[in-house]
Amino acid sequence: MSEPQVTIALDGGPRVYQPGETLAGHYVVEHIHLADIRAIELSVLWYTEGKGDEELSVHHFERFLPFEDNLVDLRYPRQFSTPLPNSPMSYDGIIVNIRWCVRVRVFLKGGKELLAEQSFQLGSVPPAQAVHP
Repeated sequence: MSEPQVTIALDGGPRVYQPGETLAGHYVVEHIHLADIRAIELSVLWYTEGKGDEELSVHHFERFLPFEDNLVDLRYPRQFSTPLPNSPMSYDGIIVNIRWCVRVRVFLKGGKELLAEQSFQLGSVPPAQAVHP
């Protein structure tokens, strides 16, 4: 039997999204029996990387419980969409970076978890450049 996996795809493929635009796509959970799943969570979120405290904020969240939400056949894609906010925009800085992604977490019975992420860029902020005296 194949290994369990989650695949996320964005409509139109990877590209730069602008504030206010709708982010849409789908995800597929494969090689897992429905009876082995406690819950599935979909999040659209941003997080920081770099120096200092890391931050994370969830913009859009959906939670599905297999037997309450009619998850009959996981082989078929589950659609999602959400309008994107005005900020924070994706940013490649010298000290900190801001990253956006779609994250799907599948919580399995027995405490295990599957995780998949699909990154995307929000806005067109040019990368920071070091200033040399």
